[in-house]
Amino acid sequence: MPIQNKRVAIVGLGLMGGSLAAALKTKHACQEVIGIARRSETTALALERGLVDRATTDLRAVAMADIVVLAIPVRAIIEILPQVGQLVKPGCLIMDLGSTKASIVQAMAALPEHVQPVGGHPMCGKETSGLEAAEPELYQGKTFVLTPLQRTSAEALGLARELVEATGACPLVLGAERHDRLVAAISHLPYLCACGLVMTAEDLAQGDEAIWKLTSSGFRDASRLAASDVTLMAGILLTNREAAIEALNACQAQLHDLANFLLGGDEEGLRTALDASRERRRRVFP
Repeated sequence: MPIQNKRVAIVGLGLMGGSLAAALKTKHACQEVIGIARRSETTALALERGLVDRATTDLRAVAMADIVVLAIPVRAIIEILPQVGQLVKPGCLIMDLGSTKASIVQAMAALPEHVQPVGGHPMCGKETSGLEAAEPELYQGKTFVLTPLQRTSAEALGLARELVEATGACPLVLGAERHDRLVAAISHLPYLCACGLVMTAEDLAQGDEAIWKLTSSGFRDASRLAASDVTLMAGILLTNREAAIEALNACQAQLHDLANFLLGGDEEGLRTALDASRERRRRVFP
């Protein structure tokens, strides 16, 4: 049965869950969108904005759905999966939007056999959070990683692809461990570097508040991710520690090389390294 005839329940109506609901509703992609959140204020706002067809604070509402999407922090996903697995009807597709996949896929493997699990991670977002920041175009044109389990049927993976494409995103199937290693470099490391940049500027300023009046768009752009939700990012980093540490160590090695070029006054080596970085970025983001 195509997604147009499916009921989709989204657990968590923050930026990602709210934007998913908005995309599905705007495009009339499914039969019904059910929003589930912890606070009644959130469910009321989701209904007021027309992001969902119905909304509730009762998790048992997942029993009505053909597809359940867990749009909550990574550790909360892992914690709630067993309960959701007992509530859903046979054949239900359970997906998630967590930013790390290996730990979630491991937890999904313990779900009841009548459940069809597929891990998911849309490669989009904002440094702001909450339902107020949700928008239907957030997923448009973005890569949406799917990490099926060995037990996942071809039909369930096909349905997950349909949901992704209905949001305007582009599905990409990857293994969970491969996903976590790559995302550590292009998502988790930038956040850590942004935090390091802000802390370094404050440390070097030694209390001189004039430094913040001197900041340009370059500093603001480079440090933007430091404004991200700390609870969310801590959960992501702690569930992908090894890959995050590997990325940090690799970055430190690159910075060490640049420092040595400066220390030795090696303009040729410095220009070669900077040129290589510039050209690579231009090829990736022309």
